[in-house]
Amino acid sequence: MPPAAPDPLEPVIPARPGPLAGIRVLDLTSVIMGPYATQALGDLGADVICVEAVTGDTNRIMGPGPVPGMSGVALNLLRNKRNVCLDLKQSAGRDACLRLIASCDVFVTNLRPGPLRRLGLDHASVSLLRPDIVMCQAYGWSAASGESDKPAYDDVIQAVSGVAHSFELRDGVPAMAPFLVADKVAGLTLTQAILAALFHRERTGEGQFVEVAMVDALASFNLVEHGCAAVPEPALGPAGYPRIVTPDRRPFRTTDGWIAVLPYSTSNYQDVFREGGRDDLLDDVRIRSARSRMAHAGELYAIVAEVVALRSTSFWVRFCEDHDIPAGAVRTLDELVRELPVVEHPTAGAYHEVPAPWHFSATPASVRRPAPMLGEHTREVLLEAGLSDAEIDAMVASGAIPV
Repeated sequence: MPPAAPDPLEPVIPARPGPLAGIRVLDLTSVIMGPYATQALGDLGADVICVEAVTGDTNRIMGPGPVPGMSGVALNLLRNKRNVCLDLKQSAGRDACLRLIASCDVFVTNLRPGPLRRLGLDHASVSLLRPDIVMCQAYGWSAASGESDKPAYDDVIQAVSGVAHSFELRDGVPAMAPFLVADKVAGLTLTQAILAALFHRERTGEGQFVEVAMVDALASFNLVEHGCAAVPEPALGPAGYPRIVTPDRRPFRTTDGWIAVLPYSTSNYQDVFREGGRDDLLDDVRIRSARSRMAHAGELYAIVAEVVALRSTSFWVRFCEDHDIPAGAVRTLDELVRELPVVEHPTAGAYHEVPAPWHFSATPASVRRPAPMLGEHTREVLLEAGLSDAEIDAMVASGAIPV
């Protein structure tokens, strides 16, 4: 008889726990930035408890989903989390949240400082409950800027951190990256900060407050290469890495599709030129050194584009593999999704699961819980925090917990 299928309502217990097993996280974040950070912590083994408003978070309606309140975005973004639904504007909801925080190692929020202080959930208040807590607060601008209470969204941060200008350098007009780069870079930075603070606490027993400003995270990310000639003082030229912002740096059209081909050495260029019948360029001064190739990147890419247009995508994939030339056919987002494993959600049904991006030999990441419905674990988690059934029932009666 085959083994019984696992019950999708029960958490999966991995054979070996992740590196953050035993760490408990209170997640008071919303939309993408914070939930992306806590998704990573959950995948790494932490017990993540997300506190959500009674109206539900925006990520639950970001695009269609199989059931109300569970978008395709939320199915992966909210996994490995337990969900508690509280009205923090009511004293009972606020008090319950504080009880939860006292039971956690990490408290992460993207509420701005003003609302957080008014709720009594600022670091000064939280650290009285749990002195060794790691509290990480993320928002658009840092407290030092004096603008930390200003609203901030991905589009705005792309504009002020130079991302939109990098498109202008290439295309002549500023533009937004067609993905939530500010939210996700800040989310990754948030995860880094929390892990570093937990490591410090492990060595010293000391908790601390950590701030992540979206604009700082994305500007740091953007200026790695785009600081370029503007970094020395006095500047040796304008900001912007020339090889990256040339309009000829793009996927190249083949006879039947598109491919990215990046000759990276003299021999790479010679192989491509030879295949394209451009023997006249085999000794071209522009391909003789790395410095020369970078200085003339736009011109060289334009020539490669002309050569690539002569053959099919599959031809160039094989050719580049045979000649050790970096290349890859352009994949569609739909193709990427179709290749993901299909798993079962207890309420939403089958969906494609985005695997965790790390591979540990001793403490593997895992998906142990499906994304929760709004308020699915409210009673369970509040009981763990020490509230009684009667107290929880009173909160339901007052509206601090939705029915």
